[in-house]
Amino acid sequence: MSNHDTFDRRSFLYAAAAGVAANLLPTSAVAQQTGRSRSTLIVRAGANTSFAPLKQIDAGVLNVSYAEAGPGDGPAVILLHGWPYDIYSFVDVAPALASGGYRVIVPYLRGYGPTRFLSEDTLRNGEPAAVAVDILALMDALKIDRATLAGFDWGARTANVIAALWPERCKAMVSVSGYLIGQNAVAAQGRV
Repeated sequence: MSNHDTFDRRSFLYAAAAGVAANLLPTSAVAQQTGRSRSTLIVRAGANTSFAPLKQIDAGVLNVSYAEAGPGDGPAVILLHGWPYDIYSFVDVAPALASGGYRVIVPYLRGYGPTRFLSEDTLRNGEPAAVAVDILALMDALKIDRATLAGFDWGARTANVIAALWPERCKAMVSVSGYLIGQNAVAAQGRV
């Protein structure tokens, strides 16, 4: 891979992350609580290199490793990375959202980082529905009823699946460079 390709991907990710942040940054209630307006919260690409120490929690079939930032009682935002990236795709976005009063959760998805299956007997599956169920289990373990879900690539598809199948758990969604969710039966009838 050339440096130009790396730069273009990195630029795209920063732009996508800034877009996520711009769409989630405080408006009404959170802005009133923090006294900040949308224009004062800026994502600075490359300004951060790490998260606070990672946390671990058993959730469904996984022990999930995740970064958390912001107040524990703030509106929840879950940032979902894509393949082959990881939580560091959001290392500059999470602090901006946290400074806006949001509780930001950035989990390593199954198969990434220190997130591990609780049992060696659990079927390994990268199907989008399985990853969506993982995020619902994480939300349950963290006692989050509804969250704004934001992601790119596989993370976007995970957010899309949750929004489509469990809309009561999704307050809002930002989906960048994801995949379409199709209905095979509808497509077979030519109604797409």
